[in-house]
Amino acid sequence: MVMEVLKNKLQIKSARKSLISRKVSSLESPIQSLLRKFHMLSGIVLGDYLKSWDVLETLKFIEKNIDQKDPILDIGCYASEIILALNKSGFSNLTGADLNPELNQMPGQGAINYETTDFMHTPFADSSFKAITSISVIEHGFDGDSLLKEMSRLLMPGGYFIASFDYWPEKIDTTGIKFFGMDWLLFSRQDIETFIKQAETFGLKPVGELSFESEDTPIDCAGKKYTFAWLVLTKAK
Repeated sequence: MVMEVLKNKLQIKSARKSLISRKVSSLESPIQSLLRKFHMLSGIVLGDYLKSWDVLETLKFIEKNIDQKDPILDIGCYASEIILALNKSGFSNLTGADLNPELNQMPGQGAINYETTDFMHTPFADSSFKAITSISVIEHGFDGDSLLKEMSRLLMPGGYFIASFDYWPEKIDTTGIKFFGMDWLLFSRQDIETFIKQAETFGLKPVGELSFESEDTPIDCAGKKYTFAWLVLTKAK
């Protein structure tokens, strides 16, 4: 399956337990959260419990399909858990891209190459990466053509673009709602089908079946109830 949908909250809980058992979770402990509340702990707050399922699905796919020495890029990597989970899992050729000027405070400096850059216009050479990951990033300031053009340029033939994003099968209006100063697109089934057609013009296509249905709305944000979708595209060889 190359597109799946988060069905319910139990999947989030189960995924977090799996990440913890694998020793790749970066979420703070209750004690750390308490220390931060009283300003006794500083630094970046890493990860997001609600994105546990996305992170686990991405990690499992990469472990199955990518060699640990293959180059991997995570876009929108500031405070992201996936690049750290990959590092803890033994992947050794990791790059993170984000515009946040505090990127130099992310863990793993030295082991992970962090680049402060717009991920739609990066300085990396053509065919630089075997996989590109994106956890809840592309729905913010969405520009399908610019995104797909750059992902296709950066991927090696046979490489993978692995993305999770906000989703509900029917269209939900997010007009006027912004995150990080950018418009928010809550993807519908039609939006994804359009995105996949766009991807084909850049030599990217799904590698298996697509599942669009959800059982529940486990995510509640900005007055909207929805879920997450997870999609893998591959570049033609």
